[in-house]
Amino acid sequence: MRKSCFLLLFFLVLNGSYSFGQVIYVVGSPDTDLVGWLSGEGFELEFYPDPEAAMEGIPPEATLLLLADQYPSSRVQLPEEFFQVMNDKHIRYYLEYPEDIPGLKSQGQVMQTRLERGVVAGDHFGESLPAMRILGINDCHVIPVENADPLLVLAKVAGLDIAPYGLEGVPVHPLLVSKGSGFVSLTKLSDFAKGRYGPQEHWKKVWAHLITQLTGKQEFSFSNWPRYLEPAFDQGTLLTRADKENSVKNGVDWFSKGKFFIHPDWKDRWLRYQGDGTNPVGPPVPRHFPIGDGSDGLLEGHSSNIYFDGSQQYRYWIRADVQGEGAFALAAAGSLLDQPEHFSTSKNLVNFIFNENLRKGPRNHPDSAAFGLIGWSHTHPHVYYGDDNARAILGILGAMAFMEKDTWNQEMAEAILANFRTTGKQGFRINRIENKDLQRLGWKHYWNRDLVNPAPHFESWMWALYLWLYDKTGYEPLLEKAKSAIKITMEAYPEEWLWTNGIQQERARMILPLAWLVRVEDTAEHRAWLDRIVSKLLENQMESGAIREELGGNDKGRYGRTRSNQEYGLHEAPLIFENGDPIADMLYTSNFAFFSLNEAAHATGNPEYEAALLKLSDFLTRIQVKSDRFEDIDGAWFRAFDFERWEFWASNADVGWGAWGTLTGWTQSWIVATQVLVLKDQSYWELTQDSKINRHMEDRLELMLEEYK
Repeated sequence: MRKSCFLLLFFLVLNGSYSFGQVIYVVGSPDTDLVGWLSGEGFELEFYPDPEAAMEGIPPEATLLLLADQYPSSRVQLPEEFFQVMNDKHIRYYLEYPEDIPGLKSQGQVMQTRLERGVVAGDHFGESLPAMRILGINDCHVIPVENADPLLVLAKVAGLDIAPYGLEGVPVHPLLVSKGSGFVSLTKLSDFAKGRYGPQEHWKKVWAHLITQLTGKQEFSFSNWPRYLEPAFDQGTLLTRADKENSVKNGVDWFSKGKFFIHPDWKDRWLRYQGDGTNPVGPPVPRHFPIGDGSDGLLEGHSSNIYFDGSQQYRYWIRADVQGEGAFALAAAGSLLDQPEHFSTSKNLVNFIFNENLRKGPRNHPDSAAFGLIGWSHTHPHVYYGDDNARAILGILGAMAFMEKDTWNQEMAEAILANFRTTGKQGFRINRIENKDLQRLGWKHYWNRDLVNPAPHFESWMWALYLWLYDKTGYEPLLEKAKSAIKITMEAYPEEWLWTNGIQQERARMILPLAWLVRVEDTAEHRAWLDRIVSKLLENQMESGAIREELGGNDKGRYGRTRSNQEYGLHEAPLIFENGDPIADMLYTSNFAFFSLNEAAHATGNPEYEAALLKLSDFLTRIQVKSDRFEDIDGAWFRAFDFERWEFWASNADVGWGAWGTLTGWTQSWIVATQVLVLKDQSYWELTQDSKINRHMEDRLELMLEEYK
């Protein structure tokens, strides 16, 4: 009779019409993400205080979960006879992060990993989750063991969703294995939401498989799948003007919520973690720390490294561009929201640039070849990037316009002319100039160079500033050099363009000088150049407004696809592995495209540009981070977004600014400030048209360009 009942039970389970029972026994916290999901799926959960009590009290043929509440500091302690009791009672179990694992040969102490990700090791999960699918597990602490047939392994692999190189060339550690009537995880998997594991669909399939094997239940709604961090709006949500104004408010409030304004009370913390600037990362600023007012600077944002509890590393670096860009966003938000307190912080950030070493030393001596230049960062003031100078200058000019101030016009004239006089004959400056070389060779050496560098990421926004200053002053050499460089660059497109992390970011950067060239010389050729780049960029704009990333030709990329598993995480890198991957980039492309499209739409009146701009505005509003749990991330924009999954997911191969990185300057500030311009139906060109910078032009030319005036 008992054998017949068992066969009937087995038949019903195979046909999905019966589960072993809706009670699951748990040793672990009721707050665990797995427990919350299972409760939402209709299971009754009964808790035991420890494994010993569970062994004694659990009925035969039940399901037991043993969860690692003290992960990663303490592993789950098991009585010596635990596995024998599980076998005798026919208990189906899931056990994670145990202290002792009979039958699994340990290779040593717990390993803490950073770049490694979970990988499906075989066909255990069926066609829905085949081998080599990738699962993100942040800050994974794993018990190294040997196992011949794991379900999941941990390894440093390249790729977006699939490991294209397999597991070749890197250490591989079993992560989830079968043992008897259950499963053993060599790490903690049950707090998948708190730990911000991704992508969600992959983890849903893993847990659906495990719970099916443990309980017999085969259909899951996932209606109670926990999320502690998500986009502000679903893809189909209709947005109002109030939603966008609130996005601006949340975006600028994030500077304070994240405590990115350095306060004098914790300047020592900033300096300690900033170090020499080569790896300026550390844990988040504690929530009880006071917030600065901008007078001591604005931190860079978050690194892409996420800890096991979902908190995220900060980048304790002070960059000049970030200060100017942050000032722009604050002033823009203050204007739109009628919150003048933001003006005060904006002003403090700009003053910080001139009070710190960013503009002091040789950069502040009129007889120095570096006079007027703005140093790259607090740790590297001797390095001068043209594109970083351009964004700092644009930020300060925009902040002044929103605040209706003329305070720094002389310094801005000096900054533009300092870059201009280190620009070569044909309008190219190269990516980076070192102070020691500039002082040794003199600025005229750079002025007289005959070089070509068709790299819009590094060059093009300074051309835009030359056109802007020409419009305000009529100084013809500015126009001549900008036109020369733009013409050469457009003739080189696309085969000869030098791209950094992708060709899309180069197009996004190039739109701005082309739009402003139309402003100063509205010719058919100039409009055709602009339309060529905008149209190509928009070929990859999705219905949601997202702009899909794209890699350029293999021989012109500075940082192309990751070429092996070993190279994953060793240098800057794209968010995608191959063209067609559904990823948008808010650090290098979408942010700058947003600003530039607004300028192009206003410069030309082209309705297609306007429509694309508004779609991008909607997209960026929808994907702003919303989180009650992670206050320092609520209101931010991450670098990466998977617009098909509608989830924050991408390849995290970039060594410094990966998928979940934030940037108070490049990303946050341009999105916030441009959203304000869109809401005001205004371009930056129009915003700054009444600049009084011309009052300083003649004497600055006399001082800085001598006979080249």
